[in-house]
Amino acid sequence: LVLPRHSSVKTDEATGTAPFHLDLWFYFTLQNWVLDFGRPIAMLVFPLEWFPLNKPSVGDYFHMAYNIITPFLLLKLIERSPRTLPRSMIYVSIITFIMGASIHLVGDSVNHRLIFSGYQHHLSVRENPIIKNLKPETLIDSFELLYYYDEYLGHSMWYIPFFLILFMYFSGCFTPTKADSSMPGAALLLVVPSGLYYWYLVTEGQIFILFIFTFFAMLALVLHQKRKRLFMDSNGLFLFYSFALTLLLVALWVTWLWNDPVLRKKYPGVIYVPEPWAFYTLHVSSRH
Repeated sequence: LVLPRHSSVKTDEATGTAPFHLDLWFYFTLQNWVLDFGRPIAMLVFPLEWFPLNKPSVGDYFHMAYNIITPFLLLKLIERSPRTLPRSMIYVSIITFIMGASIHLVGDSVNHRLIFSGYQHHLSVRENPIIKNLKPETLIDSFELLYYYDEYLGHSMWYIPFFLILFMYFSGCFTPTKADSSMPGAALLLVVPSGLYYWYLVTEGQIFILFIFTFFAMLALVLHQKRKRLFMDSNGLFLFYSFALTLLLVALWVTWLWNDPVLRKKYPGVIYVPEPWAFYTLHVSSRH
């Protein structure tokens, strides 16, 4: 794969308007739902004896496939951008993405396996009944380190380059022709599953600040390009509408769980965005 060399942003770069990438966006959305959202579900559905607790689970194999397929699709997406993009930044972002997602694979694998031992995601590490009584107490520090790699370092190295690459691609999705600023029917159908997946990504990944910063940066770019009489093309509209739907879904999610006392305790502070799996272990699995 050879990426074009970086050059300064020029208005005439937008004249090479790309058609809607139905194949890439479809594969991208499908593998996100199956390999990312479907990971923990597969771990709960498949019989435990097929994947013993001391071996990789079916979800881990999903994660491995995700770590290979997603950067490949991101590179193919960048390759189709009508605007020349900084090659070095793309390479560093992809490398960091793979490293962060791989760190997350290990931490997430262990953390999800702890569910079978009674670990409760709606509680902090030290408040979990199966953790608080560990001896020696330094073992609790080890589990907190694992949680840090999973939820903080892994997520940061995974999602920051992920959204950076999407924003860099979005920066090239503008056209001087108003007629090209529309989406085909297939794109409109993909907006809902795409936006719903990003809702899961933002809430479960606890990356609302990163997401809202990216969305506002996209909005600022749209307003800036509009002054230059440039409009979003079909791919830009698809990304923008997907993110707008995500923001709406996150707002509804937070409003629904606003007064939940247990989740409020786990997610203190100004930014209150509960994780879906914390909601699941608190209100769904605990009933069975």
